[in-house]
Amino acid sequence: MKNITIEIISKSHAEELLKFEKENREFFEENILPRADEYYSLKNIEKILDEIVMEQENGLCYMYLIRNKSKEIVGRVNLYSIVRGLFQKAEIGYRIGKNYNGRGYATKAVKLVIDKAFNKYNLHRIEAGTSQSNIGSQIVLVKNGFEFVGRTRQVIKINGEWKDGIIFEKING
Repeated sequence: MKNITIEIISKSHAEELLKFEKENREFFEENILPRADEYYSLKNIEKILDEIVMEQENGLCYMYLIRNKSKEIVGRVNLYSIVRGLFQKAEIGYRIGKNYNGRGYATKAVKLVIDKAFNKYNLHRIEAGTSQSNIGSQIVLVKNGFEFVGRTRQVIKINGEWKDGIIFEKING
């Protein structure tokens, strides 16, 4: 997969991000908690982006848009829950829009953000969790050198059912 970029999210992305989220709402809600209708308003997205930008400035998260060679948003990849001090770690999350799923975008975007995590943000460890049924996401992690760490029982409730989680990690160097 060539010609993809990741771009740090900013308030200027509000309208474009809202469109992407609306277009993929049903698809995303198959694997994440549903969001209230109020989430899908420009005013709310702008408020969320204000908070994200402030958190990015304080080193608490780094959230990126994934763009294809035509500069369309195809997904998002995020470093969040960053802990400094003795740990120097973050969690990684990503999602690809329905029309772009299964084409290698997530694998390449995760690779790009790992490079930033270790070389720009000086993190030592990245942790990731997936639902047990999200084999595609697990493959993305393994392709990027993440190692299976374990399983957490009934850790997330999706569509009214408690699901187990599969945990991965990647250590710098």
